Amino acid sequence: MFEVQKDDFLISTDKSKLQIDVIHDYLCNRSYWAKGIPVEIVQRSIAHSIAFGVYHQQENTLTQIGFCRVTSDLATFAYLADVFVLEEYRGNGLSKFLVESVLKHPDLQGLRRWVLATWDAHGLYAQFGFEPLDKPEHFMQIKAVNPYGSFQL
Repeated sequence: MFEVQKDDFLISTDKSKLQIDVIHDYLCNRSYWAKGIPVEIVQRSIAHSIAFGVYHQQENTLTQIGFCRVTSDLATFAYLADVFVLEEYRGNGLSKFLVESVLKHPDLQGLRRWVLATWDAHGLYAQFGFEPLDKPEHFMQIKAVNPYGSFQL
């Protein structure tokens, strides 16, 4: 388990702390990339990833306010996905704190390549060394159109 504390905020990979209802609600209803995603798919994605919960600590209560996950072979490659901080907590540097913490995770050191996809957060990720693909023609994909029924990219 990996944990990092900053002021009243905690980032943890302890999956027992995750509040699936918060994660599912955000991904299903507020994200642009996973609209309509079933809770079962969210649970399976978490089970097969390193999941990072972002929590606000108040007294003895942990409230989940953010999340991301990394899919990796822990040797050469990592994919950063499902990154979010709830709207009411944005503007406090928590997205930076989250990405910085992910990149410091001991099991994710020395990888040959990190990738992610974003529509609107290029500036955030560029601060940590992410840049556009230098040879996008080398990458290929299989993309499901409308995988959850009601949304298309």
